[in-house]
This record gives sequence, C-alpha cells and structure tokens, in this order.
Amino acid sequence: MTDVPLEDDGFNTLTEKITRERGFGCASYKEKCVRRRIAVRMRARSVHTFADYGLVLDRDPHEYELLLDALTINVTKFFRNPETFAAIDGELIPALYARVEPQLRIWSAGCASGEEPYSMAMLMHRYATTQGKRFDRVEVLGTDLDRTSLASAERAVYLEPTLSDTPAELRQLYFSTQPPYRIHADVRARVQFRRHDLLREPFPEPQHLIICRNVIIYFDRVTQEALFERFADALLPDGFLVLGRVETLFGPARAKFAPVDSRERLFRRL
Repeated sequence: MTDVPLEDDGFNTLTEKITRERGFGCASYKEKCVRRRIAVRMRARSVHTFADYGLVLDRDPHEYELLLDALTINVTKFFRNPETFAAIDGELIPALYARVEPQLRIWSAGCASGEEPYSMAMLMHRYATTQGKRFDRVEVLGTDLDRTSLASAERAVYLEPTLSDTPAELRQLYFSTQPPYRIHADVRARVQFRRHDLLREPFPEPQHLIICRNVIIYFDRVTQEALFERFADALLPDGFLVLGRVETLFGPARAKFAPVDSRERLFRRL
C-alpha cells in the first residue's frame, strides 16, 4: 500500500476506538497527520483498510503501543508545549506559593531525562525571586522507569536541541553560557530523581502538583481510570493535576477535579 486510505467512515470509527480504548485525543491533531501515521502502522501490519486495522488492534493490544509511538512526537525538551507552561506559570504557581504548608511538593511522573521537572523548578525559582517568596520550600521530584534517562537527568547537562522552546530570559538565568549546557546549582538543588513504576509501586507522599503528560495514553482504559483515581488520592485538596494536551480525564475520578484550563489540561483537586 502506497497511499493513505481515504474511506472516512472507517477512519472515524477507528479514531473513536483509539480514543475510547486509550484516551488518546486524535481530534487534537490534524486529520491528515493522523491518517498518515496510522497508515504507517497499517503498512507494517499488511492491512489495507481502517476497519481491518481495527481488527488488528483487537487481536493484538500491544499494537496500541506501537500506534501511539507513531502518533505522538517523542521529543523531550525544556518547556515542551510552551502554552502549557505559560498556563502553569500564570494559573498554578501563584496558587501554590499562596499555600501555607512549609513545603511545596511537585511530582513530574514519567520525567524521561529531566527536562520537565527542571522546567518547573525554573519557573518556581523565578516566581520566588520576583515575588519575595521562599524557593527553599519547593521540592520537585522526577520519576521514570528508565535508569539511563534518570542518570542523564541527574547529570543536568543538555545539548542545544532540548533548549529550543526555552524562553531567552530563562535560558540566560538558569543555564551555563556554553554547550553542553549545565543547569545552575540553585535549581538543581531543589530537584530529585527516583526510579518509579506508576503501575506497581506506591505513589509519593501527598503532592501539591502532579504533572503526568503523554504517559497515560500508553495504558488501556481500565488502567487509566485506576491511575486517575490514584492521582486524585495523591493530591492534597486544591492541588493540581496536569495532563498532556491529547489526554482526557475520565471515569469516576473526573468528579474529583475542576478544570482550571481545559485546553491545556490543567485540573484542580476538589
């Protein structure tokens, strides 16, 4: 097969199935892009219609993981999806610093090589220094299954491509001036890393903010619902949950959250 299939009914049925079974919001992507990437997996499985590919997914649930890899752009960089971090900066960080608890705990679940938790620490530090708050209250935890990624995160040394979305001000404030770029010590001091399995291990102590972006989509619907419940239990009242922009909060746990920014997938624990 050399062309992207054109039959619309089968395409819509398939994307609805993907959303239903994995919570992946296909509608958040351009249709042409989704069609093209699904076609890649269809060629790999030697099927010619969307309906037949749906049958492949039924027979071999592991194919969902390969499909999601094809649909998502697996890029790790600082401030990935800048609009999301702008919403966090404007909506969540002031609310976090307004809390009275002695520590502010932030958990980046599925942190890969550390760009996300360090991005959060930078924003927290900037707010503290400009608003006269105590940055030493902040504890950022990054967790992942992959030991190699965690070792890279602990080194805190990065190459140019990972900084492409970093605002110039933050780049000047928090990175060394020459490559490879090392994160400044005052930010590194508030970030810790730990190997952790979301599905099999207890969650860290109650958090004020949990960020888990583009991780949930890799699990089946039952597992997703269970994780949402566990995230709800792991958040303090009025704590926050941030999901990826293609992810959907659903199931019984949905009633435990109020939207802060629906587009950027920011939620407040009730």
